[in-house]
Amino acid sequence: MIHILEGKVSIDNVEEFLQKLKKINMEKNLTLQALDADKIAGEEHIRFAVEKAINSFKTGTNIANDLAKEIMLYAAGTRQINKAVKLGIHKGENNIVLVAVGEAQLSGFDEIRYADVLAYNASKREQLMKAFGITNEELEAVGEEKLPELVLERVALVDVIK
Repeated sequence: MIHILEGKVSIDNVEEFLQKLKKINMEKNLTLQALDADKIAGEEHIRFAVEKAINSFKTGTNIANDLAKEIMLYAAGTRQINKAVKLGIHKGENNIVLVAVGEAQLSGFDEIRYADVLAYNASKREQLMKAFGITNEELEAVGEEKLPELVLERVALVDVIK
């Protein structure tokens, strides 16, 4: 089961926040991944990436040693962890999407203030184009409204470049 929490959070210490995720992972038997929502092209993008990551473990084609890292790789549309971490959270104010895979409910994140930050909007355009290597020519060919679909294409191509 995939659970998604979106919102805003101020992070003073990234390592402490990630340790909290690891602790909740263990306590609730969940896989948690926190991503920069400004580099996610909508709910379909994150769900597709999670499903691809889960499937890679089922078929034994995963690159990462744990599902959380594999989710980040697929969400970033790459097989290189050094590129994928650019989709991660950072110190300071974050628009965040927290995804959990497992049967337990997603809770314990009171510091995340709900906000609609996951859906694609024009303010994400430049960051998404840069993060996914989408050119102006590509966007002109398909139309601005198709940018989320170009991102999904990059996620799908991860399986091809293995």
